[in-house]
Amino acid sequence: MSKDIEYFRIGKFVTTRGLKGDLKVYSYTDNIDRFKELDYFYIGKDRTKKYQVEKTSKISNDMVVIKIKSYDTIESVQAFIQKDLYVDRSNTYELDDDEMLIVDMIGMKVETVDGEYIGELKEVLQYSANDVYIVKGSDKEFLIPATYEIVPKIDKEARIIKVKPIPGLLD
Repeated sequence: MSKDIEYFRIGKFVTTRGLKGDLKVYSYTDNIDRFKELDYFYIGKDRTKKYQVEKTSKISNDMVVIKIKSYDTIESVQAFIQKDLYVDRSNTYELDDDEMLIVDMIGMKVETVDGEYIGELKEVLQYSANDVYIVKGSDKEFLIPATYEIVPKIDKEARIIKVKPIPGLLD
């Protein structure tokens, strides 16, 4: 797995909530519950200051409220609005056996279940129904839906994504 990227954007402060320094955060992660276990985070590109989390609460499927320790007024958190939250690799949530961070998938070799080379994974588009893999072949790009029917196997160790293409998918 690639360990090149050490910091991950997990959300964005969108507004304050109440008068005591609480902030609403729009989540960029597909696991909103990851905020429950969040101890600290970084804001923007500054990696010198860790912000300690006092408490969090979920308010919808893509929004949480975070209270930062020692920031107790609306005025003290106003500057954070529209800033991104980042965590380091050691502060990411524990993944299930069949999960990977997208950043660790980029660059994986993509081939059919029969071993025919398709290309290299360049990007993952995230949609509510399913993710879509953008695979760069030797002369064109392919959009491959990331469903178990079409992508039956991802070999993390060999860094190979196996695809069972439906008719027209690779044309």
